[in-house]
Amino acid sequence: MTDLAERRGVETAVYQPAEDSHLLAEVVAGEIYADELVLEVGTGSGYVAEHVADETAARVLGSDVNPHACERARERGVEAVRANLVAPFQDAVFDAVLFNPPYLPTDPDVERDDWMECALSGGESGREVIDPFLDSVGRVLAPDGRVFILVSSLSGVEEVVARASENGFGAVALRDESFPFETLSVLMLVR
Repeated sequence: MTDLAERRGVETAVYQPAEDSHLLAEVVAGEIYADELVLEVGTGSGYVAEHVADETAARVLGSDVNPHACERARERGVEAVRANLVAPFQDAVFDAVLFNPPYLPTDPDVERDDWMECALSGGESGREVIDPFLDSVGRVLAPDGRVFILVSSLSGVEEVVARASENGFGAVALRDESFPFETLSVLMLVR
């Protein structure tokens, strides 16, 4: 296989920046300080992590379950590790955690078994990745740490806020943007 063919294969296996990525990157860049340690869960191409690091001078790490995404993020200069959500990280170390989760509600009978499906599918409710993230992210946050999560109306913003509340977080909507089939919201979660 040629280098170009390999590159195209990796590109189709890695979520590329779209409206949701741009919204999260722009909003979060205005909320992060230069001396902070930030983790972007599900970094994909590394676009959000790179943008936030460039705009704020903060140290931003990326993680993704997809090895191709980690490789692509590293090519952008993002320190990236292969990880499932926040599992391998130490307790109470991050000032902020960013997440643009897979949120599209997906019928389990039509799901494919590939990396792009992992990047998009939120299961039947759209929250099958969001809920475990909310259940575990508090462990890695520093005492005054914040979570920035992008949520779609397709997966139920109210349900996400309720689950965050069950885990001790209050939620503030920082920005909403409407698109033809959904509204995207960037939420800041604080304890």
